[in-house]
Amino acid sequence: MKLNYKRTILIGMAFLSISAFWQMYDNIVPLILKNTFSLGETLTGMLMALDNVLALFLLPAFGSLSDRIETPIGKRMPFILTGTTCAVIFLMLLCYADQKQNIWLFVGTLFFLLISLGLYRSPAVALMPDLTPKPLRSKGNSVINLVGAVGGVYSLIMIKCLVGSGDRPDYFPLFLSVGILMVASVVLLFLTIKENKLRESMEKEDESRAENPKNAGALPKEVKKSLIFMLLSVSLWFTAYNAVTTAFSRYAIHVWRLENGGYANCLMVATVAAIISYIPIGIISSKIGRKKTILIGIALLIICYVCAGFFSSYHVSMNLFFGIIGFAWAAINVNSFPMVVEISAAGDIGKYTGYYYTFSMAAQVITPILSGFLLEHVSYRTLFPYAAVFSTMAFGTMLMVKHGDSKPEKKQSVLENFDADD
Repeated sequence: MKLNYKRTILIGMAFLSISAFWQMYDNIVPLILKNTFSLGETLTGMLMALDNVLALFLLPAFGSLSDRIETPIGKRMPFILTGTTCAVIFLMLLCYADQKQNIWLFVGTLFFLLISLGLYRSPAVALMPDLTPKPLRSKGNSVINLVGAVGGVYSLIMIKCLVGSGDRPDYFPLFLSVGILMVASVVLLFLTIKENKLRESMEKEDESRAENPKNAGALPKEVKKSLIFMLLSVSLWFTAYNAVTTAFSRYAIHVWRLENGGYANCLMVATVAAIISYIPIGIISSKIGRKKTILIGIALLIICYVCAGFFSSYHVSMNLFFGIIGFAWAAINVNSFPMVVEISAAGDIGKYTGYYYTFSMAAQVITPILSGFLLEHVSYRTLFPYAAVFSTMAFGTMLMVKHGDSKPEKKQSVLENFDADD
């Protein structure tokens, strides 16, 4: 049995549109809130945390709802088409609110924009396992992640090319370019992927395969202790990393005096480094284990955060640090989710997978507010020390994890090394 790579890439078009949006959103919306509406860092952080708060409720709700409906075009496709259409409309309205400097229109539009993204985010992710045979879903997920990375890189390139200088550049060309990509990618998905027909084929193919048995037994005390420390580690390193990604565009402009979207260069280096790092990370973790690989990744993040904090202006050597950050974050992401799954093997895997997302999303709700408070009331220079402190705490809690550290089996193909939960 072989994976249909062309079909899987097309299925990933919805994920590409989502990734392109979030890359632009995280970089541009904080700048608009600060420069157009003169909001403080704390309030900006609260608004930037809104998407994570909504995600805690919207993603499971719409994902579950899409499981239960049947339409002539499929279970997931109505959510993807409706969500994308609404998201692009509200995206352009958001740009209009920025141009008119209407704070109430901006915040109201932002709220409905995030609901639109929540409407189709889970159904879009669920489409791949729906239409991919069970034995091939690992490879399928690898392809989806790579397709999503293309969307993120696209937005960074557009930021670099289309964002002008000054405190209030015209973001319309950037918003329009991302909106066009979102529409084009989802239209391509709809025209090439016949969801109902493919799902029927997959269901017949999977009927002959026995499902994995469920083991709902309670975790032993020591294993539960490892799980708790593992989830704390997840929360702590997301607290550190998300603070940097959320505030970096403002930090780069305020401290390093980067203009014309120049900060996108650093983020692009980190993103590309993460993508090309999956293969060597897969090799490393197969030899030394997941826990050691994660600890190496955390240690590299700490070193890079500390070093970045000493720079008072941008220097080209910073690209090296961001390349290392991309490698380190990939090392953590590739191995952390499999460790949680393996730790919870004696219990309900689905339930503990939910714990993983709860801890990661909760961190991303809190950290923009907490780090934003420090940026506003102490100094912008607190950003990288803040990230270094929480990364150090994650290193300490990770040392307490004693289970789930089996070495991954050797991948059957090179592509499987890209299978990561981001």
